[in-house]
Amino acid sequence: MSYPSPRYFAEQGEVSATFRTSDAEPELNIGVASRVSLLSTGETTGGLYGLYRWDLLPGKPQSTTPSGHYHRTFSEAFFILDGSVALYDGETWRDANAGDYLFVPPGGVHSFANTSGEAASMLVLFAPGAPREPYFEELAEIRNAGRVLSPEEWTELYARHDQFMT
Repeated sequence: MSYPSPRYFAEQGEVSATFRTSDAEPELNIGVASRVSLLSTGETTGGLYGLYRWDLLPGKPQSTTPSGHYHRTFSEAFFILDGSVALYDGETWRDANAGDYLFVPPGGVHSFANTSGEAASMLVLFAPGAPREPYFEELAEIRNAGRVLSPEEWTELYARHDQFMT
């Protein structure tokens, strides 16, 4: 394996880093269960990756785990920061705790859930940087408005955002 082709060609480095404080408010509230901080989007990284902090809020634990899904165009990785998150690797659900990590290549079935009902936080990484923000924004709008989608509407929404349910 070798380094990728250069993307920066100037003779000197530049001041171009971005900084976000730990007390910055999340950009998205998805119902009463999740807050999502858009740390680095695919757009801001030039398509290299997307990095999000996903905070699962305390409350009633999920009584069922969602079905798995996969993506065709990007990988996804989960790193648990705090608490316990149920992670699905396509075969096994496991309680993941702070420091645990799951990598899912394109096509890999996966899912996550807050089955503990306690607060938890994780980093979610998409590579390359797929435009996931419109999907998260649409999901937040649906949940926050109390809308109920038909199975056909869910299938269409997922297909538009490279999410295929198993």
